[in-house]
Amino acid sequence: MTENRGSWGSKIGFIFAAAGSAVGLGAIWKFPYIAGENGGGVFLLVYLACVFSVGAVMMLSEMMIGRHANKSATSAYRALGGGKWHYAGWISVLCVFLILGFYSVVGGWTIAYVFEAVRGDVLTTDGAELEAAFTSFIGAPLPAMVYTFLFLSITAGIVIAGVQSGIERICKILMPTLFVLMLFLVVRSLMLPGAIDGLMYLITPEWSKLSMRMVLDALGLAVFSLSVGAGLMIAYGSYLGKETRVINSGLWIAFLAIMASILAGLMILPAVFAFDVDPAAGPGLTFITMPALFAQMAGGQFLAIVFFLLLLFAAITSSISILEPVVAFLIDEYNIARKKATLWVAGTNFLVLGIPAALSFGAMAEGISIFGKTPFDIMDFIASNILMPLGGMLAAVFVGWRIWPVIRGELEKECPNWCIKVFRFIAGIMSPVLIAAVAYFLIFA
Repeated sequence: MTENRGSWGSKIGFIFAAAGSAVGLGAIWKFPYIAGENGGGVFLLVYLACVFSVGAVMMLSEMMIGRHANKSATSAYRALGGGKWHYAGWISVLCVFLILGFYSVVGGWTIAYVFEAVRGDVLTTDGAELEAAFTSFIGAPLPAMVYTFLFLSITAGIVIAGVQSGIERICKILMPTLFVLMLFLVVRSLMLPGAIDGLMYLITPEWSKLSMRMVLDALGLAVFSLSVGAGLMIAYGSYLGKETRVINSGLWIAFLAIMASILAGLMILPAVFAFDVDPAAGPGLTFITMPALFAQMAGGQFLAIVFFLLLLFAAITSSISILEPVVAFLIDEYNIARKKATLWVAGTNFLVLGIPAALSFGAMAEGISIFGKTPFDIMDFIASNILMPLGGMLAAVFVGWRIWPVIRGELEKECPNWCIKVFRFIAGIMSPVLIAAVAYFLIFA
């Protein structure tokens, strides 16, 4: 591997970095409210099944594609598949570039709320006041752009430092810290009077809630949380040494992603039940409901600071995995130096996507909407509902049919024959069908 590309310095560093990609705002922000909307315990069981079937198989497949080719998505598809397969890599690059545009805006919100928590400005039990403050903040053009730029600059600074010195080093610090902070908040949440109801809601299956829509929700979250379909794991896998056991590492990553989701549920749902808040409150649980809950707890300001720091750390570990595939694409395809590639991607992304996404709320929203959707919504819809599922389906077909002998050779180093057969069935048949169903549901339901 060239110095320009880089490589992981250790197995644990790779696991923390890849888990950081999975343990982002999707796990901490999205899982609790989706579980709340879908009956808690039964959703958790279905989610676990999805992670350890389609999610894990597709994540491992992308890691093996990257390691075998020693290249990022576009170059790997071209090297292994030939023909027009490199277009699958272009799809993944476009997908993560779009995600970076709107994810940086939300990441900027987490920075702002850390400052708000330090000042104590988010500590009030008045939900209407918190909602108005949040709406006012995201609708103010200058702060929205400044915090987006700040978050993207932090992300770019880490990626510029390189795979070992930047991504691996920061993830070795942030990931353990993130889990310690989560455990602290879980313990505090479970100590609240009435918290046991929230715990039972999360772990007790309510089978009447089981439905096809819920299954598709769980599958979509599993695929999204493990970064399947966007080329992230192909890029990270390309920095792996040949001696690394991919299956073992991948299962650790899936386990950490699941633990983060469960801890997020244990952190938020018991507190929600303790204060008689609707567990299906939706995305507002993070920036509106949780501050109101902290205002009612002893040491609420400290807890709020810890909570929003946790969100910031999770956002950063994910954002660097979103930026890295585009940087790796420029390095592999055009032999551009890492620093120049990172600055070019981050700068272009901020100017072309970040600013419109940051201005998608408040007074300017109507003036820049297209067919009733803001730039933020359009980026989210195209990336999450079209490009990511499409990338996942193409990766599944590529692994299960186009390069199966290559993947089988990788699997034979670690798996018995029955496991290899199950792996191919999931990758080549089950995954494309189910991911297509999720895509149809997201677009047309």
